[in-house]
Amino acid sequence: MRDFPSCFGENGVQVADSSSAAGKNAQNLVACVYQTRHSGRSCAITITWSRNLMGQGFSIGIDDSASHSLCKVDIRPWLFSKRKGSRSVEADSNKVDIFWDLTAAKFGSGPEPLEGFYVAVLFNMEMVLLLGDLSREAYRKTNATPPPSAAVCVAKKEHLFGKKVYCTKAQFCDNGQVHDVVIECETLGPKDPFLEIHIDRKRVMQVKRLAWKFRGNQTILVDGLPVEVLWDVHSWLFGPPVGNAVFMFQTSLSAEKLLPWSCSPAFRESHLQGLGFSLILYAWKNE
Repeated sequence: MRDFPSCFGENGVQVADSSSAAGKNAQNLVACVYQTRHSGRSCAITITWSRNLMGQGFSIGIDDSASHSLCKVDIRPWLFSKRKGSRSVEADSNKVDIFWDLTAAKFGSGPEPLEGFYVAVLFNMEMVLLLGDLSREAYRKTNATPPPSAAVCVAKKEHLFGKKVYCTKAQFCDNGQVHDVVIECETLGPKDPFLEIHIDRKRVMQVKRLAWKFRGNQTILVDGLPVEVLWDVHSWLFGPPVGNAVFMFQTSLSAEKLLPWSCSPAFRESHLQGLGFSLILYAWKNE
């Protein structure tokens, strides 16, 4: 299991390359990929929230259906104390307008705002992506027309930091419930290393004898959907102290894997819209 497949790149995500970054220098980062449409064409918009010693901010990358990069915009509102603003760029003969307001944004432990904000992306005055809970303010500011269909988050990539417990939130299907995801991995002590994963405080997976099963995959059930979990904790057990583990939760499953679950009462047609979501977590151990 050399690479985890994902929509963050054609070649997937390389697992546990600890030589590429030291744990103490790895920035706090969350990247989300949204599938949307403009002018009748499909495109992907990646929003990357980051925080490091140089400041805090976000970047926006836009790719068309052929995976051609249309534009990338870096915005550092904290670095320049500009938490509210707009920017316009040209992309493939289209005018792209980006509006943001983070003046009242509230944050948790990560770089991604939780509430009190909006980020809006417009193609030729049509709203193609709107994030945050201040949608009314965003439409008032932009005078944009609503999109024919809402953007869908298809992937999320996040760096987590901890000693043996790593926490995040994830929505595994479109319009589904936001779940608390907790990974607990004990690699030190007199007992054999073990790995546990909890969804909303319920244990859904346990791996014992982790020294022999430091890489693997297992299928769990979330929201009535089968979710395949892949893990690689080799660096934690056998690598240098600054190594990171990688976990992936993938709802894009083959028809063969979907078949055993298709008769479940919870497996409703609306859930099919959520298939294809990937959650990739890079877990770094605090010193």
